[in-house]
Amino acid sequence: MKTTNRLIVTVMVAGSLAVTGCAYNSSSADVYTASQAQREATVRMAVVESVRAVKISSNNGQPSGLGAVGGGALGAVAGSAIGGGRGSIVTGIIGGIAGAVAGNAVENGVAMHDGLEITVRLDNGDYRAITQAATGEVFQAGDRVRLLSSGGVTRVTH
Repeated sequence: MKTTNRLIVTVMVAGSLAVTGCAYNSSSADVYTASQAQREATVRMAVVESVRAVKISSNNGQPSGLGAVGGGALGAVAGSAIGGGRGSIVTGIIGGIAGAVAGNAVENGVAMHDGLEITVRLDNGDYRAITQAATGEVFQAGDRVRLLSSGGVTRVTH
């Protein structure tokens, strides 16, 4: 029976992590949603003033709880396998708590992606700062760039 429970917990955690991975919302200038495609965008020209590396949290700093639940379940199963009788209950509880903390940290780490905060000076003299995912496109102070804006989303491209 213990092996069956472990298998069920393992399958549930793996499924939860797989679903969490699918929920990634890109902030890349290279990725468009289906609703953004084939829509007219306003184009403004600008010059890059500064570029700063930042981290972008795809879960808005709010973990879904799947990491904590999955980690807690795995930790509890692993902990209960240690010791016997009442000892396995105590180690199961400790393992569950440690697993929940570790699972939460892993979920938050997976949600963090490299980004850029690009400050530009528009041709009319106004300044704007746009944060987007780092895609390998290099922006440097003095570069002439385009700001593509549509539906509240602005992207910086060369």
